[in-house]
Amino acid sequence: MTDLIETRFGYTDGDVDTNTSTGPTLNALADERFSRRQMLRGSSAIVAATMGGSVLAACDSNADFNNDAAPTVSAGAAATTNSGRLVTLTGTATDDGSIGAVTWTQTSGTAVTLNGTGNTVTFMAPAVAAATTLTFQFAAADNTGHSATATTTVTVNPSAMGFTAVAKNKLDVVTVPAGYTVQIGARLGDPIATGVAAYKNDGTDTNFAQRIGDHGDAMRWFGLSAIGARDETSSARGLIVQNHENINQPYLHVAGATQPGGIRPEGEALKEIECHGVSVIEYAEGANRAWAYVPASTFNRRITPSTPMVFNGPVKGSDFLKTPFSPAGTDGRGTVNNCANGATPWGTNLTCEENWAGYFRRSGDNAARTAKEVTALARYGVTSATGSFGWSTVVPADATNTLFRRWDARATGATALDDFRNEPNQFGWVVEIDPYSPTAAPRKRTALGRMGHEGCWPGAFVEGKKPAFYMGDDAVNEYLYKFVSATPWVAADATSANRLAIGDKYLDAGTLYVAKFNSDGSGQWLPMVYGTAPLDASNAAYPFASQVDILVNTRLAADALGATKMDRPEWTAVNPVNGEVYLTLTNNSTRTPTNTDAANPRAYIDPPSTSVSNRNGHIVRLKETGNTTEATAFTWDIYVFGSGSDLDATNINLSGLTTDNDLSSPDGMAFARTTHAGGLVKPLMWLQTDDSAFTDVTNCMMLAAMPGAVGDGGARTVTNTVTGGASFTQATRVGAAPGANLKRFLVGPLESEITGVDSTPDGRTLFVGIQHPGELGNAAAPTSHWPDSQAGAAGATVRPRSAIVIITKNDGGVVGL
Repeated sequence: MTDLIETRFGYTDGDVDTNTSTGPTLNALADERFSRRQMLRGSSAIVAATMGGSVLAACDSNADFNNDAAPTVSAGAAATTNSGRLVTLTGTATDDGSIGAVTWTQTSGTAVTLNGTGNTVTFMAPAVAAATTLTFQFAAADNTGHSATATTTVTVNPSAMGFTAVAKNKLDVVTVPAGYTVQIGARLGDPIATGVAAYKNDGTDTNFAQRIGDHGDAMRWFGLSAIGARDETSSARGLIVQNHENINQPYLHVAGATQPGGIRPEGEALKEIECHGVSVIEYAEGANRAWAYVPASTFNRRITPSTPMVFNGPVKGSDFLKTPFSPAGTDGRGTVNNCANGATPWGTNLTCEENWAGYFRRSGDNAARTAKEVTALARYGVTSATGSFGWSTVVPADATNTLFRRWDARATGATALDDFRNEPNQFGWVVEIDPYSPTAAPRKRTALGRMGHEGCWPGAFVEGKKPAFYMGDDAVNEYLYKFVSATPWVAADATSANRLAIGDKYLDAGTLYVAKFNSDGSGQWLPMVYGTAPLDASNAAYPFASQVDILVNTRLAADALGATKMDRPEWTAVNPVNGEVYLTLTNNSTRTPTNTDAANPRAYIDPPSTSVSNRNGHIVRLKETGNTTEATAFTWDIYVFGSGSDLDATNINLSGLTTDNDLSSPDGMAFARTTHAGGLVKPLMWLQTDDSAFTDVTNCMMLAAMPGAVGDGGARTVTNTVTGGASFTQATRVGAAPGANLKRFLVGPLESEITGVDSTPDGRTLFVGIQHPGELGNAAAPTSHWPDSQAGAAGATVRPRSAIVIITKNDGGVVGL
């Protein structure tokens, strides 16, 4: 709040003082005529010191001053708003002469920053937990030195979503509420280095190691100061770290992918490989809130499946990681199928390797493997006869190049150093990247286990407490995990310049847990520690030999412990106010009425499908015992059930969804940052869908939510019916119906997935990923033309491209509020 000051009117030159007489000064005369008491009685204002010229004019004649009236001022009517919304104060001042200076000052209430000068100023309504009154004073002075003030109040209520829900639609544009603007950010193929040609988008483009990759997924903003240093508060310049999960293969080549004689051309395969991975790209805000990425930034970087990496943690140097490329088992090449993410308070990004197994070719070599190896490979799905894209079939021009051969995981040589049988063990990890250090090798953090990592979101960092990271394993009937660091948090580490070394400190040692959900709403974190049955050599299904064995074969260890099989665990997010953990469960085609459980309670028919399954998914949330990341027990309920609003309210649409918020297949999810009103008190949560069950009605979407808390609902019994009529009941725990605290904010273009979301620290700019528009089409017949279609009609042959959209609120307020 700006402190009020009493301004004395008088003249000083500031250069020289030649008058040494003892006569009264001008200030003394002013004080005599206009004592503070007289000024208050006459409603005069405390005005800015810049009014000196007007004071001199007023002193020319006592009679003129005494006969002149003070200005007439108004501060406007009292107003009411909500946290995170832009407030405009407009004062008026009239006078029989002329108005000199005017000022706005806050006199009470939660301090805000007033922006602007003159009669009109603005401020962002602060975060409040209850209605709070702010008082402001408008002051004006006329040309004779008379002044007057007026006050007004603004009552700020807690944050609330301030937009009208977007209707479901099948348009080929990104649709957002009225009052918002969509800009297009970096797109597939856009150059990120000097000298790289503009993207033609006709299948002839190359050098994707210096272009934006495909299938943009999770993203995170990392602020930059004006001089290019790390600045967590910067909302005008920063880096966006974005995953590139997969590819729309048909659009990358002139006429689709080819494989003459069963062999993939080297150029085609290289292009596809380089389109995967991660990008680090600088963005900056220009005039009139126009955003753009910076193509020639020195921070720009592509991390692909071929980028050199290092292993850290317990598995480093083990036999599991030894390959012809790294006989010591300490180094690797690249990251692939990167989906969700995480971020650390020390300024690094965590990218997660999800469905990596299908990229490998492996079949017919069981006889050359041990029984344990065969069990492990089958459990992780490394069983493809060709690999997803056939990269291992490439015959490179350079016979010593193993970048393609490495995707052949068959045991064909005498040892693991003669073939790439161990290459699948180099994937399935959480990878830490320092976005501010373009040359630093990413580190694979093996203490967090190996699986189909969807994301890795941290809980609260509390001084002296061990931090935890929550992770979903994205496949049907997989598990929820938690890693608790062995090292208590030291807040000073957040500002260390050696960020990856801080990652070593907190991410290379700790305890990995897997979740078990009980029917009474309780749950346990089961420690995944070697030495106690069943995590030892006595386990018949897979005899564990060491802690390293558990970390490499985490799924098998979770099976042995009897963890709860979930309906395709995907993104995790942590409520920054109460610490509760949310997990999206996208769907489960194998869930039936005979194998439901309390945490996965539904199996039903959703027309036009005739299968009985959980087609629409749900979101489970949990509260750690004692509200600490170190807890080994929790309580839980289901925040929301995906469903069409027209489905059975008793057994399917258990959350009472309406046409404003019905959804299917929740996937991406993130809470707002705590640096703005949207992330405080009752935080805003963004929820994105990856859907096939609802696409007969609408494209995929993003919703905004303001969730309650675990336990705000109650117990419920669901009746699930199998084909033929037999019914089974299932008890569960259902959160309070979200109602108006869940609304559709965005609908994407045709055949796209909405995935990845973050904002600038001030919350006034939102970045959202639009992945694989037109994924069902091909080069000859594209089924979307986005993002070109966002600006209007696009040519019938224009190929679609994954891209980031940048969303701002037209009045400058926090997006969503």
